[in-house]
Amino acid sequence: MSWKGLQFSLLRHGETDGGARFCGSTDVALTDKGWQQMKVSMNDVSPGWDRIISSPLKRCAAFARYFAQQYAIPLSFDERIKEMHFGIWEGRSAEELMAEDADGLTRFWQDPDRYPPQEAERLSSFQARVLAAWNGFIESYGEQRILLVTHGGVIRVLLCHLQEKPIKQLLEIEVKHGSLHILNSRGQSS
Repeated sequence: MSWKGLQFSLLRHGETDGGARFCGSTDVALTDKGWQQMKVSMNDVSPGWDRIISSPLKRCAAFARYFAQQYAIPLSFDERIKEMHFGIWEGRSAEELMAEDADGLTRFWQDPDRYPPQEAERLSSFQARVLAAWNGFIESYGEQRILLVTHGGVIRVLLCHLQEKPIKQLLEIEVKHGSLHILNSRGQSS
């Protein structure tokens, strides 16, 4: 599907309360540092977006509301760009999981779709959800400039898709807290 003329920028939420944990569908707030990370990423950018679309989870939604109000940009929320649900790993740190289930965590890191945590959303289902949203945005917004305020997993899925990388390489893509990725039509970010 072509998105020539449509411009996308992807902003990952900043650091969250509770530190480095699997917080997929858990609705945690940003820390003060997390707010700063997002503000710093947006400082050097001209706010020329026509629309902001955000995950409804508060670590994205709070900053999206703030930014939309500051620059009078229309804002909407889309459930499909929420982070992947990590099942029984929700709220747990990698250190805790390494101590309790090192084999399970290692298998997940090697092939996240084949070895998901119990009760988790499968990576392939997550990918399908995110790509359905992406294709919907392309169809709905013509030649607009769109800012997506979302999660690391969503950004990684989109970058894998646009760069034609296998989804199992998802975890090899670095997406720092508060980072802004401005995409061109080949899916490369700057």
